Amino acid sequence: MKGFTKPVLIILITLILDQVLKFWIKLNFTLGQEIHIIKDRVIIHFTENNGMAFGLELGGEAGKLALSLFRIIAIVAIAYGLYHLVRNKYHRGLITNVSLIFAGALGNIIDSAFYGVIFSESTWYEKARLFPAEGGYSSFLHGKVVDMFYFPIIQGQFPSWLPLWGGDEFTFFRPVFNLADAAISVGVILILIGQKKYFKEELAETSNINNEIVEE
Repeated sequence: MKGFTKPVLIILITLILDQVLKFWIKLNFTLGQEIHIIKDRVIIHFTENNGMAFGLELGGEAGKLALSLFRIIAIVAIAYGLYHLVRNKYHRGLITNVSLIFAGALGNIIDSAFYGVIFSESTWYEKARLFPAEGGYSSFLHGKVVDMFYFPIIQGQFPSWLPLWGGDEFTFFRPVFNLADAAISVGVILILIGQKKYFKEELAETSNINNEIVEE
């Protein structure tokens, strides 16, 4: 188990924080309810989505089921990849980032898989209840993902001379997301930034092979 302690801790801490926050939102907020933390720039806003990160969706029940199954396959693949990285002693930064991605993916699949079974439906007028007597609002793998972070940092209008969007209002950052989405995004971005450092041996080996081919 040497080398697995840190990744497991990262996954557990991220997952616990993500689920505690989602449970708190689900049980204490009505749909659309929000709290302004810093004026109109940092907001806790309760919303749910049927699909991917940052509120993106696939249409219909078939799309929802397909996405849930895809997530499960992706989680298994990421778990295997993380195991391979730890066993082969890859860069610790890479292992940390993949651990964040795995924790985020697992956090959202928990929503999709179980929230429809264990919660009553959240509405604009009624908070959800845990383990309602009448059963949950949906079935296994058909739950909704809970989102709550909304950071409309910049708001304004596009210049009138701009094609298509000229004069329209814009907001940055518009999507509402959760801690699991943030973990996935941070992990991916840091891997892209540090890829030369993380994969320097592989890049060096590829460069040597290319040089040998050129010499031949």
